[in-house]
Amino acid sequence: MTDNNELGLVQVYAGNGKGKTTAALGLAFRAVGHGYRVCIIQFLKGSNYAGELSTCAKLFPYVQIYQFGIGCKYSALIRQGMEKCRGCGECFIKSRGPSREDRELAQKALQFTWEVMQKEECHLLILDEIGNALRYNLVSEDQVLELIEKKPAHMELVLTGRGIPEKIIDAADLVTEMKAIKHPINKGVTSRRGIEY
Repeated sequence: MTDNNELGLVQVYAGNGKGKTTAALGLAFRAVGHGYRVCIIQFLKGSNYAGELSTCAKLFPYVQIYQFGIGCKYSALIRQGMEKCRGCGECFIKSRGPSREDRELAQKALQFTWEVMQKEECHLLILDEIGNALRYNLVSEDQVLELIEKKPAHMELVLTGRGIPEKIIDAADLVTEMKAIKHPINKGVTSRRGIEY
């Protein structure tokens, strides 16, 4: 992989508002436009109906995406447009609480992150929802700080999710907080295809 001296910062998209993953995906889209390779590692996500999975498949090999989370039993139907996300919460840690399987998958995601960094085959590495993995103690603050400290010099690293600890915020070069002001879920509007997933 060719190094680019303009890359190499650490970005964080945090906060309680919607748009953290969306911002990171927008950055990936922009990077691909300049011929950069992107690797997206999703913590706590395993529902293979998300629109970004289909988009990333179309952008392969420039974008590669990997999920490390519990999936949804309705994924195939949702992906085909025959069902809608029911909001049952089985695939969301927030609804059911962390499990041993969540911890194992988060640790596998962390190990895979080290492998990606060692190979240096991407310019932009996105660790999506690592904030929630931290918040639920599935990975430790020290583990993430070590990733930041030892990442390749010319690899841009993006962390997303709620609950990013202050030490990680301090270690980052760019931090954006998504603030929840208004959301249609408060009016009973459920997750929408192509917008929330």
